[in-house]
Amino acid sequence: MLLFNSTLLFESVSLSRDSLLDDLIKIRKMLIVQISDLHVGSQFLQDKFDQLVDEVNQLNPNVIVVTGDLTNEGLMHEYERCQELLTKFKSKKIITISGNHDYRNTGYLLFKKFFPFEAINELSDDVVLVTLGTARPDRNEGEVGYRQNLWLERTMKKYKDKVKILAMHHHLIAIPDTGSDQLTVVDAGDVLRTILDTGVDLVLCGHKHRPWEWNFGKLMVVNAGTATSERVRGLFENTYNIITISNKSINVDLKIVGGKRIQLNDIVTNYHQFGDE
Repeated sequence: MLLFNSTLLFESVSLSRDSLLDDLIKIRKMLIVQISDLHVGSQFLQDKFDQLVDEVNQLNPNVIVVTGDLTNEGLMHEYERCQELLTKFKSKKIITISGNHDYRNTGYLLFKKFFPFEAINELSDDVVLVTLGTARPDRNEGEVGYRQNLWLERTMKKYKDKVKILAMHHHLIAIPDTGSDQLTVVDAGDVLRTILDTGVDLVLCGHKHRPWEWNFGKLMVVNAGTATSERVRGLFENTYNIITISNKSINVDLKIVGGKRIQLNDIVTNYHQFGDE
């Protein structure tokens, strides 16, 4: 009788483990942290960066995506310092994208030296992240260009069954409370057509230092604030985004550095200008 009960117990534990393994496989969660606009240089806030590192390392993300303006003036000593600072993150993969500030003072010659990158990143069996370079030397507005847009179309069509993420520095769509906008991607219409035609799920942008989310159903366009620069916009503090992908479903949270974590969509749905009743 004792042997029979032990056998049943063993089989029950084995079945539980198999069931748990099946559940974990089904969940297939991925955690991506998006930080942007560090501006290492005269506008950089070291204390905010130290807090940022502690918080992100506790999250233990699969990937960190830095969507541009790593440096403030594209100078050699800024690149050297930024390269050293990024080694403090414990994530196995850090994807960096150049911004318009990184391209200043011929900084475009330095970016690939200090931050070599791959434009196509297959993060898992379910998720691919593709980067676009929108920065141009000594220009603040962004541009993708015909050839890069054609490459994007051909590339995204190869990943029909994956969650497709596109990351760039410049914002693709104008954002409220950021003044007169002449700095979006100048060929945004062509890029948006490509994004919609190829079924891109998520676009990550930086540049405007204003967190925001445009949700168009199948397509979500997410903008990050500045994580470590003193140039925050309006009432916002230094922030970054936490993206969770589970069973091909995408959720984006906004995290204030040293503060609370909320769903980014709450900012949109509860939007009002300062001074409104």
